Amino acid sequence: MSDDGASAITVIGFVGSVFSPYYAFARRRGTADPENHVAINVALYGHGAAWAMTERGRGALRRSPDLLEVGPSRMRREERQLIVEIDEIAVPWPRRLRGTIRLDLPALGTENYALDEDARHVWRPIAPVARIEVAFEQPRLAWRGNAYLDHNRGTEPIEAGFRSWSWARLTNPAGTTVCYAVEGRREGPRGFALAFPPAGPPVPGPLPPFVALKPTLWRIARPVASEDASSTRILKTLEDAPFYARSLVAATIGGEPAVGIHESLSLDRFRHPVVQMMLPFRMPRRA
Repeated sequence: MSDDGASAITVIGFVGSVFSPYYAFARRRGTADPENHVAINVALYGHGAAWAMTERGRGALRRSPDLLEVGPSRMRREERQLIVEIDEIAVPWPRRLRGTIRLDLPALGTENYALDEDARHVWRPIAPVARIEVAFEQPRLAWRGNAYLDHNRGTEPIEAGFRSWSWARLTNPAGTTVCYAVEGRREGPRGFALAFPPAGPPVPGPLPPFVALKPTLWRIARPVASEDASSTRILKTLEDAPFYARSLVAATIGGEPAVGIHESLSLDRFRHPVVQMMLPFRMPRRA
């Protein structure tokens, strides 16, 4: 998020694109290779708003401990920075997205947190409190702000493990708190909260009660963890998709007002054949 709150960016590097209809089809045939379904997803909000997520095949992938390159875009680590170089084509209205993102990395988090009892799905907060510099040539924009870097991995499709998934990163002067809540297909609801102060190790804490905010136009639920229902609200809907929502929210954490990003995901909706047929319009494939 930019310091003035007017702009935001999300970038996700996928090896085995979890939301890919092409990868889902390959799994049904029993021929799925995650390295043949790779993408770098870019979502710009505010000035120059745009979306790009072109899936590519194994020939477009190059990676090492300090590099993830997918076609013309790449993420690379240089000392205490993650540098992301974007060169993509937006959809559904084609236009070029070209720019550079620099994320300052403090001490890197190395601890993994299982999201299910059998640790089939694991989350690692790499840099939960960081600074970002965004400079794009197309569209022309530049800003600085607060940022967050994490990593998820799974040994099974996400829709096989969960019915729903809710996540929020809430920030106030005391630091950043990440709240997870998932409904597993095998074990039911599960959730936790982890606070990251400006300095020092993360602190596990009680998961605040959930406030059910207004669903999206696609009727995706938006339960936000917050200590005060009266102060909890949607500030802006960033993504409103048939199975997924990303929102800017206000909440209360640690007795203080907080602002952050909230995401909710319906995996039952994602599995629906009609939704699977709609996905290629947002996720073209070039292999």
